Amino acid sequence: MFIMATNLSTCRPGDGIEALNRLPGLADPLLQIDFERELQQLRLEDSWQRETGRSSKTIAKYPDFRIVLILMKSGTRMRQHRAEGRISIQQLKGRVCIHLADRKMTLSTGNLLVLDCGVLHDVEALEESALLLTIAWRREKTDTSESMSPTQRHLDEEAVARMDDESGAPGTTLNPSRTA
Repeated sequence: MFIMATNLSTCRPGDGIEALNRLPGLADPLLQIDFERELQQLRLEDSWQRETGRSSKTIAKYPDFRIVLILMKSGTRMRQHRAEGRISIQQLKGRVCIHLADRKMTLSTGNLLVLDCGVLHDVEALEESALLLTIAWRREKTDTSESMSPTQRHLDEEAVARMDDESGAPGTTLNPSRTA
């Protein structure tokens, strides 16, 4: 068993909530999510009916951490993008193919993939799929505000803009630029 020691002086419940002027409830100290209910709601979104066949919703949003629930129809694709934070993709339902520069990886229900900062990838749904995207950005130890460089922030905003463009659901996907 691995026990992780944390320095509570660097992160306390509620840190950074004031920086999230939009939907501060997504940064509560305790969040409990019902995935089945959230997926049912995503199927009702206009974006689900559009040709992109994808809906997404940010379910947790802190200055240095996001969790986005994504639902994709079979045969749909998120174009190549990157995040300057580390990400994980947890496959909740279905199967997706992650296209990397040098290989393809298939994720099935119950699989988890972790990508380091800046890794180019795209996501193709091989069947109707639900996945959980988690993004973590570095924080300055002495500053609880956004710590991404302007270049990092720009690259992340470009990736998010692509998600917004492709899903057709502005305001329901991750968008770091809306936190300022």
